[in-house]
Amino acid sequence: MLFKNRLQDWSFSAVIAGFVAVLVGYTSSAAIVFQAAEAAGANLAQIGSWFTMLGFGMGVTGIALSLYYRTPIVTAWSTPGAALLVTSLPGTSLNDAIGVFVFASGLILLSGVTGLFAKMMRYIPQALSAAMLAGILLRFGLDAFVSLQTNLLLAGGMCLTYLIARRLIARYSVILSLCVGLAIAAWQGDIAFHGQAVHFAAPEFIMPHFSWEKLVGIGLPFFVVSMASQNAPGIATLHASGFKVPVSPLITVTALLALILAPFGVYSIGIAAITAAICMGKDVHPDPNKRYTAAVAAGVFYLLAGVMGGSIGTLFTALPAPLIHTVAGLALLGTISGSLYRALTEEKQRDAAIVTFLITASGIQLFGVGSAFWGLIGGVLTHGILSLPEKNQEKISNPRS
Repeated sequence: MLFKNRLQDWSFSAVIAGFVAVLVGYTSSAAIVFQAAEAAGANLAQIGSWFTMLGFGMGVTGIALSLYYRTPIVTAWSTPGAALLVTSLPGTSLNDAIGVFVFASGLILLSGVTGLFAKMMRYIPQALSAAMLAGILLRFGLDAFVSLQTNLLLAGGMCLTYLIARRLIARYSVILSLCVGLAIAAWQGDIAFHGQAVHFAAPEFIMPHFSWEKLVGIGLPFFVVSMASQNAPGIATLHASGFKVPVSPLITVTALLALILAPFGVYSIGIAAITAAICMGKDVHPDPNKRYTAAVAAGVFYLLAGVMGGSIGTLFTALPAPLIHTVAGLALLGTISGSLYRALTEEKQRDAAIVTFLITASGIQLFGVGSAFWGLIGGVLTHGILSLPEKNQEKISNPRS
């Protein structure tokens, strides 16, 4: 009976949303993960192994957590973390790099088990969470229209299809836009697999080596970046979209599996923000309680991507960049507008929310930590100062009085 009820929750639009989420996740950051693996000294076979196990880890955690909580919980590798590794790992042995992965995942697991991360998230106003999400997603929305400049026919055709479909059959607007984009790209000859065969990359165990210099110099910053720029926005995305899920179990489960799989090249598994947002909108399903199926579908596609880990670069770089940028931006339009609405609705929190939005959207990096974290810090600081009682505000503005 339970299986039958859950089967009824599925829809074609949910499956498509899951596919788009995985497509966007790989095409937007797989190249950075490649560079991080190369910086660690991994050869091509080992890089394929990394992608195999990353796909497996993200697929298993996404499916299990989404089914358990009946909530669209998508997991992902840390793109900011990978960017940090690209600049930090050159000159580091592969074994030391694996040691860094184990160390950072262990610290994240400790944060989840102790509940410290969950306590911190309780003190963040919902308006700031929504503003941070809008700031994170802004670039994707802009890229959809910047693509008009690089390929007017492709991006314009997709945008026009999206608008017409939104008017007639809103739930299928993204998939119809994607189909039109694929047809135009194929007609233009922009889809190319370069004759490379798809193959499976067997997992390869690499013994970790722990060096205090590497753990402190790379492991600690990597831990901070993963928590601040991956898990924090991921949890904020869930909360901003109205899904209240206990935080500590999510952090604990993802960190535990990342810790177990770290010797196989799984440098991180965290709570997704951008790709998760694709699975949380009204286009997935009118009923929020049934949108978890999109995240489950994403998990299945992650598993399939893991099976093809040896050729993942070929599969996901075959499509032209304007197509990827446009479909990602169109898929996130509803989430961006909804986030901005929630961020600016409450007048007392509006100033803090706009500060959070602008800092996050700026893309600044301070001390190796991404703009999402600093946007949140700026918003909390603004909210705290503006929320002081009038007498305290007068003392700040007139310290001599």
